[in-house]
Amino acid sequence: MEKFCKMAVGFFLLFFHFLVFSKNIEGEVKDLKRRVKELEKKVQQHSKAESNVDIQSKLTEIVNILEGVNIEGGVTFITQGAHKANSDTLSDSGEGITDASYSFDLILEKDFFEDSKVLLHFEAGNGDGITDELKLFSNVNADATGDESFDLIEVWFEHRFKRVPLTLTMGKIDVTCYIDTNEYANDETAQFLGSIFKNSPVVEFPDSNSVGIRVGFNPTGIIDIDLVAADADSNWDDVFDNVFVALQLSFKPIFFKKHGSYRFYMWLNDKNHTKWSNTTATKEKGYGFGLNLDQELSEVLGVFLRYGWQNPKVYMDGEDFSLEQSYSVGFQLDGALWNRDNDIFGFGFGQVFPSSDYKNANGLKAKSETHLEAYYNFRMNDNLALSFDFQTVWDAYGADSNRGGKPIVLGGLRIQVNL
Repeated sequence: MEKFCKMAVGFFLLFFHFLVFSKNIEGEVKDLKRRVKELEKKVQQHSKAESNVDIQSKLTEIVNILEGVNIEGGVTFITQGAHKANSDTLSDSGEGITDASYSFDLILEKDFFEDSKVLLHFEAGNGDGITDELKLFSNVNADATGDESFDLIEVWFEHRFKRVPLTLTMGKIDVTCYIDTNEYANDETAQFLGSIFKNSPVVEFPDSNSVGIRVGFNPTGIIDIDLVAADADSNWDDVFDNVFVALQLSFKPIFFKKHGSYRFYMWLNDKNHTKWSNTTATKEKGYGFGLNLDQELSEVLGVFLRYGWQNPKVYMDGEDFSLEQSYSVGFQLDGALWNRDNDIFGFGFGQVFPSSDYKNANGLKAKSETHLEAYYNFRMNDNLALSFDFQTVWDAYGADSNRGGKPIVLGGLRIQVNL
């Protein structure tokens, strides 16, 4: 009995100490939880502060990168309708067609130091427009991009030397930015839509923008010399396996305080060409020359002229016709003449002549294809312009297309949104 009482007292004291210990543990656990929460809060605040610092640092880096970057952009929407379309794919001869296309351009340019710069030009677009419904030597929508696309169409580095008047441009270039340019007939987003009034159809430019180099020499204020060499087939796997080379001399005088530019150029495309008179001769070259001028006549009137010739005896692989000569003439009137300072009216007339070797080899009519175009660019504000465009084509495809022999009449609307 005495032993039992001692054991009971021992268990009671042990239980009492356990309760006291538990109370102490519970208090310590609560205190520990409180400290942990405070620590977590401090850690979160510290992490947030660090995160904010990281974000701010990254934003600063982005701002520093974009500092000095000139950004330009624009969206072009074009709708055209044609009466008497002549494509071989149409179900009815002389069918009426209406089609549309759009393109989007984004250009980023940044200067480095005082004498160098980098340019990136992105282009997106969709639609052949009406071009795939017409069979022509020179088509009527130079802005159409074809299938849905988004491409980096230009990316190059340019350096201007200080000791000599020399400019060197290297990268993925657009040759037409340096050869056969024109003040009044060179921009399909604001001027003429027809290809014949943008660039000469008898110059075999590279298939698309490609790797190349341009050397510009400006010995005096009125003379420019440009030499361009680019991959002719735009195949990045075999760079310069085929080459397009062009040399242009530009004379830029000022007559009676009116500016003008007079250009003469020569070009060579060494992609394989075949002789019309001897189809076993498949390693021939394409070459030619051209004249191009624009001249301001008054504060509101400017005129332009293009002429080009190319080797008529050959045709490029993949083509079923060849051209020999082309010319275009026209003028641009500034809207200031009728109190619309930012509006423009343009008129152009031109012809494309197929080669006589092509005509004789195929027993065709091969008449000269004649183009007329007039447009009115109505400037709504700084960001929006509407252009109404009218074109007529006579003897399309030399009057040798399978469908339609009458003139093709086209009407179009262009909407240009500048960002």
